Amino acid sequence: HPRCFFRPEDDGPTETWPAIVASVTDLADVQTGAHRTWLARDGSDKAPIIPPRKAMGDLLGHAVRFGQASDVLAAGEGIETVLSVREVLPGLPAAAALSANHLAAILFPPTLRRLYILRDRGAAGDMTETVLTERAAAAGIDAVTLAPALGDFNNDLCDFGAEALQARLQDQLVAEDIARFASAED
Repeated sequence: HPRCFFRPEDDGPTETWPAIVASVTDLADVQTGAHRTWLARDGSDKAPIIPPRKAMGDLLGHAVRFGQASDVLAAGEGIETVLSVREVLPGLPAAAALSANHLAAILFPPTLRRLYILRDRGAAGDMTETVLTERAAAAGIDAVTLAPALGDFNNDLCDFGAEALQARLQDQLVAEDIARFASAED
């Protein structure tokens, strides 16, 4: 959106900034919320405002979705992380839960048999990986963790490039999924 309203947390004046606006949906593809990431006016980075991201609505368990999940889904915290993975594995259905706590509580599609956890480095990523792995096992879902070299997959893509990120991810995927998700299905 070229001019999305931003109201500072300290009740300062409302401003407008370019923003990425994403729909948060439930498993039935019903919108439950919205997420905004404000951008610098030249589009080069996030806007120099605090906070540069805000979400509203019923978010817990839901996500910003990319592709249609059936038996396999990749789930991560942030939109940038998930889109970085989709950049090199365009056929892999994915969901951005918007925070570590929301990722730990993401709802599983009833047909899911494998969950790729797109973990971030750090304590929050450790907690999320543990909780999701336990929840998936209890639901009879195979959980496979995909770990970045740096803080998250967006850092990996920006610092190492698409070819290196694709190679890193393919080394971590279940063998039958490599060819399946390396090309766009949407």
